[in-house]
Amino acid sequence: MQRVAFILKVRQDRLEEYKIRHAEVWPDMLQALRETGWHNYSIFMRPDGMLFGYLETPDFEAARAGMADREVNARWQADMAPFFESITGRPDEAMLPLEEVFHLD
Repeated sequence: MQRVAFILKVRQDRLEEYKIRHAEVWPDMLQALRETGWHNYSIFMRPDGMLFGYLETPDFEAARAGMADREVNARWQADMAPFFESITGRPDEAMLPLEEVFHLD
């Protein structure tokens, strides 16, 4: 299982709405994530909007490609794009994996 971590920055004026949206993720979006191999997916956020995401998947590129083919993902990404600082395009394309430098196994 591949562990993937990434960071993004949520706009300060959109923090509360971002939290609300993620408390109410669309059921068809949740289903698509599960079907395309996104497991143990969590998002953490500091008060300044710095976001840390983590997931486990057999193959991150395949999981991303699977979501890219889903209509619900296109709608979700378009809806979420205005929440982020310093990205162009879709938020899921800005999810650049961090290098893992330690793992206690």
